[in-house]
Amino acid sequence: MSRKIFHAIWIVTLAVFLASLTIILAVLYNSFTELQRSHLELESQFAARGVILNGRAFFDDLDPEDYRITWITSDGSVLYDNEADSAVMVNHMEREEIRQALATGVGQSSRYSDTLSEKQLYYARRLPDGTVLRLSATQATVWRLLLGLALPVCAIIVVALVLSFLLASRLSRRIVEPINSVELDDPMQYIGKRDYAEIEPLLQRLDHQQTQIRRDQAELEKTSQIRQEFTANVSHELKTPLHVISGYAELLESGMAKPEDVKPFAGRIRAESQRMTKLVEDIIDLTKLDSGGLGMQWETSDLHRIAENAADSLSAEAEAKGVELVVEGERAELLGIQQYLYSIVYNLCDNAIKYSAEGGRVTIRTETVPEGVRLSVSDTGIGIPQEHQDRIFERFYRVDKSHSKEVGGTGLGLSIVKHAALLHNASIHLQSTPGEGSVFLLTFPKDSKRAAVPKE
Repeated sequence: MSRKIFHAIWIVTLAVFLASLTIILAVLYNSFTELQRSHLELESQFAARGVILNGRAFFDDLDPEDYRITWITSDGSVLYDNEADSAVMVNHMEREEIRQALATGVGQSSRYSDTLSEKQLYYARRLPDGTVLRLSATQATVWRLLLGLALPVCAIIVVALVLSFLLASRLSRRIVEPINSVELDDPMQYIGKRDYAEIEPLLQRLDHQQTQIRRDQAELEKTSQIRQEFTANVSHELKTPLHVISGYAELLESGMAKPEDVKPFAGRIRAESQRMTKLVEDIIDLTKLDSGGLGMQWETSDLHRIAENAADSLSAEAEAKGVELVVEGERAELLGIQQYLYSIVYNLCDNAIKYSAEGGRVTIRTETVPEGVRLSVSDTGIGIPQEHQDRIFERFYRVDKSHSKEVGGTGLGLSIVKHAALLHNASIHLQSTPGEGSVFLLTFPKDSKRAAVPKE
């Protein structure tokens, strides 16, 4: 960048210098021409005075070096010329300066000689006897003027180039130095300083990008950690039922199991297999939810009817636990993926039943509100402590890990609820008091698919 600035400054400086030099030479040339005309006029006055006083005798001892003197009659004939034979010279009546002098007393003109590549200046003055005295001088051309000034002009050009080089180098360093010295980790510390006033928008943009990069990096680290924990938890959750199945299968294969133990062993193997199947199904659901529900069909569904179906599926579990399961509310239609709407209700109710004591109550309620459709699942269970409420939607997270085996489940239910709610652009609100129970409140907007469309 400094090299580009250096070249730009140097080129501009050189261009300005050459333009200035051209203008100065033009002014000098015009001034020199005017000065030469003035000298020619003055010399013509002296020569005319001499001719008036002495006549032709004035030219006898005259030997001008810088001027050509021509004496012409009123009819254009040449009486005298200090550089040529007047007898063979052509009539000068057609010369512009001669006509002007005969008409007005004085005349002047200039002519360019292609053969000599020179410009001649002429000044004529009419004498009292009607004759005309003309003086002429060679005007120096621009190239002759430059040649005469070659040495000082070259010296000026060299000095100008050196100064331009030094100035461009210094300015480019001064311009780039504030940018090179910027600490990218904290660009906002330069805001308000005079040296950085021109690049404040750049500094603000850098700060915004740095903040975004740090945010993205933290998100990536968090996602990476979640994936690692998820992989470890899946391995652990799969390993436990596999060990149980493998152990009972070995007992049956070796013949060590008694006949009366075969049925309980087979039942245990079936239960563990179902647990593995449920875990795999939940992982597949989460994978589909992470991809935004690709390939799933969006349709208008009645959330109240879905809640009744989920309650029917969990009625046996609730009855076995001694928990009353109730569906309340009204018809509530919304646009969504029916499979995941069912998963939301089912997992919330299943979780509520598991953590409710005998004689408890789980209530599912659906209603239409101005914001859209609202679903609430409340229970009279053990409740969730405040310090755990922000993490219960994490995969495999359990509030009480010591009793996780007794409670059962895959540990993915609430995570599926969270991702399915996000897919439908629904908000989740939790109210829970330890020992009194919990209420999960979900609000689906009127157009649930609006946020989900970009993910498809």
